[in-house]
Amino acid sequence: MTFKTKLVDVCGINNSVEKSKLKVSKSALIVSLVLPAFFATGCTESSTNSNVNTAEKAPANKSTVSTHKQVKPVIYQVFTRLFGNKNTNNQPWGTKQQNGVGKFSDFDNTALRSIKALGTTHIWYTGVPHHALVADYKTYGISDDDPDVVKGRAGSPYAVKDYYNVNPDLADNVENRLQEFKDLIKRTHDNGMKVVIDIVPNHVARAYQSNYSQHGVSSFGVNDDTSTSYKRHNNFYYVVDDTAIELTAKAFKVPQLTQENAPLGGEAHPLSDGKFIEFPAKWTGNGSRAAQPDANDWYETVKINYGVKPDGSYDFPSLPSSLASQDANVHYQHWLTIETEDKALPFKDKRIPDSWMKFKQITQFWLAQGVDGFRYDMAEMVPVAFWSYLNANIKHTNPEAFLLAEVYNPALYRDYIRLGKMDYLYDKVDMYDTLKAIIQGQESTAAIAEKQALVSDISSNMLHFLENHDEQRIASADFANDAFAALPAMVVSTTISSAPTLIYFGQDVGEKAAEKAGFGSPTRTSIFDYIGVPAHQRYMNNGKFDGGQSTAKELELRLYYTKLLNLSHSASALTGEYIELDSFNRANNVIGYDEQTFAFSRYNAEQQLIIVSNFSQQHSKTFTLQLPHSLISKWNIDAKQIALVDLLNEPQKSLNDQELTLTVIDDKGAVALTLAPNESKVLMVNHH
Repeated sequence: MTFKTKLVDVCGINNSVEKSKLKVSKSALIVSLVLPAFFATGCTESSTNSNVNTAEKAPANKSTVSTHKQVKPVIYQVFTRLFGNKNTNNQPWGTKQQNGVGKFSDFDNTALRSIKALGTTHIWYTGVPHHALVADYKTYGISDDDPDVVKGRAGSPYAVKDYYNVNPDLADNVENRLQEFKDLIKRTHDNGMKVVIDIVPNHVARAYQSNYSQHGVSSFGVNDDTSTSYKRHNNFYYVVDDTAIELTAKAFKVPQLTQENAPLGGEAHPLSDGKFIEFPAKWTGNGSRAAQPDANDWYETVKINYGVKPDGSYDFPSLPSSLASQDANVHYQHWLTIETEDKALPFKDKRIPDSWMKFKQITQFWLAQGVDGFRYDMAEMVPVAFWSYLNANIKHTNPEAFLLAEVYNPALYRDYIRLGKMDYLYDKVDMYDTLKAIIQGQESTAAIAEKQALVSDISSNMLHFLENHDEQRIASADFANDAFAALPAMVVSTTISSAPTLIYFGQDVGEKAAEKAGFGSPTRTSIFDYIGVPAHQRYMNNGKFDGGQSTAKELELRLYYTKLLNLSHSASALTGEYIELDSFNRANNVIGYDEQTFAFSRYNAEQQLIIVSNFSQQHSKTFTLQLPHSLISKWNIDAKQIALVDLLNEPQKSLNDQELTLTVIDDKGAVALTLAPNESKVLMVNHH
């Protein structure tokens, strides 16, 4: 997706700061602009209350810790329409007939066993809810989408058109598409994994249209008063001048697009005429209030109103900061009381905004289908109080639900975890960005310990990744140009905490994403168009999932990921304590330990690990790692020498053919090591 740097604040209203109109990443969009007034409150209290104590200051509490923390999850993110596609044509802007499209049925037991073999506990099926796309499904009662407000041909999965059904492209029988997804949920469960799907709370497709009307559900916007820019129970904001003597409304205008990103690449289409009827115009998904959005705005989407007024003040019940130390059940009871009181009020006077209730209905619908959790897109663009309401209701239905949020501002992390009741957040701005910079030779490994220290109190909530649909592929020329260059970073991100690890499909076989799919540029696997994923297709081998067409290097990489991710489950120390060894070795001027090496320990009563990595892509590193007395004493080691077992590599010897041992002298430990380029070791103290 492309973005304009006109930012919405964390409460959901765009501010006046605007930079040059560049294409930037989501995280840069959020973090590059500081909004102290909004970040200070975390949107937990009414703007009229200036005495709020934020969750940032609230102490950690065991009741806020997720029920998942005793198991270290591995999340396999798959772009659902690309996974099973066997077509290798890869024509730019190609149709699904030309380039192919994957189906739910491609996730058969063979495919699911292959995913499970990587160590996967949860599959995040990206692109499942029905989103806007350019295809003719009128036979099935589905309206056409206008290419002028669709990015790509296959469409963005983050422009949801109908939250109560699934993408028709993914079904063998379009009329039976929801049942086909429910069948996939069952197959996933039968293969020992859980199912996560996207919920995109901040925005919906410009032409959102749902016919689902059971259990009191109504579609977004059907009851809106469009004569005003804002009302509490309107689902959208409208481009209406409320200050004029006579109200004035403006019609939506399609943005002026470059030739590069013209609808369908400039191909003729009956609806591609530079027009889209919308009156009055709605605010665009990233908060633009212009009737004609910019080409870099999220023009294919419209922003949801959560009861945040255009001036930034809040029109919903405040969330007491004291709830930061309470579990989801207490939050549920808090909102249940308000809802119960609201029942006696006319609709216009109810305090909980209609959009809040709509997303509660949406998530409850998917829980009823068997979905086990949600990944929330751009969660920080929606008020924290809403997340307390939504997630408390989800946890009331399924206490084990997996809740992952895309949040990029570190100042907000604790609010979204403690007050918003998220299980996990992306550790993008701190850990991912740091590891990427180290891989690219732009940063010292010393930064890893510094970044990890910043989230020491919430480390178990900070999910780690090196690839996802928003980020560049590791093997792309603009990242590392070599998938093996990221292996030390993968070891560190997988083992440094008890938080989940996320892997993106194709990462395990070094996918480069070099194809020009249509909308957007290579280096990221396209989320907008029909395309093949070559390295993944070679491993898929026409549905055998045996690597029959893979190169030797691709199979070597896949084996490494399999060993590492499964180790993250079996090594009990990885749910235990963490101590960084980096600063101790730097302070002691250990010869050979430098800006490309990093070491730390993970341990509990049953297992003690020393994890050390060489980030150099060209040079081996030889040094004697030092362990402080404080760590040795916690391990209760009496022997002067004790064997170490490398859980990650075979054979169990270092490059100089010496047995790996921990030597204890003067109550301090030492381990002589030689690490090859890109090598890591996960050394277990062998008490037997």
